[in-house]
Order: sequence, then C-alpha cells, then structure tokens
Amino acid sequence: MIIKRLWLDRDRQAYDQWAQLLQDSELGPDTQVDYTVGIYEGETLIATGSIYQSILKCVAIDPNYQNENLLTKIVENLRGKLTDSGFTHYFLYTKPAVSQLFHSLGFVEIIATEELVFMEQGGPNFTDYLKEISKFKRPTKKNTGIVMNANPFTNGHLYLITEAAKQTETVYVFVLSQEGSLFDTATRFRLVQEGVKHLKNVVVLPTRQYMVSSATFPSYFLKDQAKASVAKVQAKLDATLFKEKIAPILEITTRFVGEEPLSPVTNIYNEAMKNVFSSSLRLIILPRKMKDGEIISASRVRALMEEQAYEEVKKLVPMNTFKEIMNQTKE
Repeated sequence: MIIKRLWLDRDRQAYDQWAQLLQDSELGPDTQVDYTVGIYEGETLIATGSIYQSILKCVAIDPNYQNENLLTKIVENLRGKLTDSGFTHYFLYTKPAVSQLFHSLGFVEIIATEELVFMEQGGPNFTDYLKEISKFKRPTKKNTGIVMNANPFTNGHLYLITEAAKQTETVYVFVLSQEGSLFDTATRFRLVQEGVKHLKNVVVLPTRQYMVSSATFPSYFLKDQAKASVAKVQAKLDATLFKEKIAPILEITTRFVGEEPLSPVTNIYNEAMKNVFSSSLRLIILPRKMKDGEIISASRVRALMEEQAYEEVKKLVPMNTFKEIMNQTKE
C-alpha cells in the first residue's frame, strides 16, 4: 500500500476513482477541497480524505479494507498537513454510523443530526466559546438572537436589530467571524458595535466558527454555486447547533431574521430554522426594509461601491459605515 496526494483537478483517473469511492461510501463528491490524499493497493484507490481550510472532509475507506487501520493513516496524514499549515484546531463532518471511530481518534462531538455529526479537535474549542459568550449574559428572560455577516452593516441590518430591541428585553447580535468578505471580521464587528451603541439592550458577540461558518455551513459562502440538497443538510446542522447549544446559554427564546427574496441559500437557511426550531424557539421573519422601491441589502451596497455611486450608498447605510467606506476608497 502507498499513500499519496491526489490532484483532483489535474488527474481525471484519480478524480473518477475518488468520486466512485465516495459514492460507494454513500458520500457525495465534494470538490470544495484544498488538499486530498489517497491510499492505493496497486492501482486501486482504497482510502481517501480531504481538507478544506480547517475542516477534514470526504473521508472514505473501501469496505473491503475496513480492518486495515486505514482511517488512522488518513487522519494522521491530514492532521499533519493541518499542523504544517499552522492549524491547531480543526473540524470534521461524518456520518452518525462511524462517528465513534473518529471519537477514538480524539475528536469530540459538537452536535449531531440524523444526517451528520459535527466534531472538532484542538482548541480553543466549543466549550471555550460557550464560556466566552456566557460572560456577556444579561439577567433577562425575553431574549432575542440575530446572526449577520454585515458586509457591510446597512440600514437594513439596523432596522432588524431595532425592531427586535423594541420587542424583547435583550438582543444578542452575533457577527460572523468568518473571513473572506469584502470587509474583514474586525471591521464588520466594529461597524455593528458602533451602529447599535444607542440601543442599550443590544449586545454584540462573535460567532467564532460555530454559526454560519465554513465549518458549520460552507454552502452559505458559495451562494449560487451551492447545491440545494447539500445546503439543506448544512443549514439544518447550523440551526440545530444554535437551538440546542447556543440559545440555552444566553436564554434566547426568539431568533429574528429578514425575509430572503434574493438568495436561495439564505432562504433555505430560513426554512431550516423554521423546521428545526419548531415550538421551542420562536422564529420571527421580518419583511426587508426598502429604499426607493428596492430592498436594502449589503450586496446592493457593494454593487454601488463598485460603481462608485457613493451618494446612493450613503442612503443605505448608517453614517459610521459610510465613513468607513469612504476611508477605504482613499487607501
């Protein structure tokens, strides 16, 4: 047996063998990967695993070789690659039927649904995150959660938060910690904090990697390219994690979201929350705020920035956001 890297985008034969092995393991071939490794018996691919950012994925072993300890060899190779890349904390999706195997390799379960188990290894971990946000808990009972990317923070975001603040005692606004947006994480977090500082019952918190991240919901960041079937499974997991693990820590009883006529993936997420939350966590979907007959959205603001239509941008965002946009144009 030999172990070697697979170049899925360059080697058609390797790709076909890889896709077939995943299919035989009842896994869909997910090409959103940075690195893939395989173990061969002669010319036959008998085990594989991949990495995307800090996520181990697409781990599959030929059923005829299940007793050869190949899973350990694949995971050790992937962990070595992650360590070389500077990661000390990583995540794993797997099926419930085999989650115990990964538990024996040191992975800890974060949340499970009927379709997926989401696990992690290293730190800071999920327990550390729950301790972090619990420090900001207020002694109120009627509490709301809002999760947003705010790329950038718009009057639409402010409207959603303001309406929630009118209806509940405390509003916990979670700003995505995922990098890769036009505005970096620190800037987005600061703009939200500045934009809501007049609302005394609003607390702004980070999501780290536990809400709408490349770990919990990678399809969210693919938008138009994401497969609906995959997005539904990931959205269900993300919503379940919020309902069962995060909301109880802050005694959140309601989640506010804006309706989503523009993005199919975000609409799938709203539907997943509706189904997962059921009667235990109230979901309020507000109509999106309009300006000049159009929905206010961060994507619209970004498009206007591309056109350098800054007077139009000014109508759609709080003043602190507009100042940040103008500062960025000078750089």
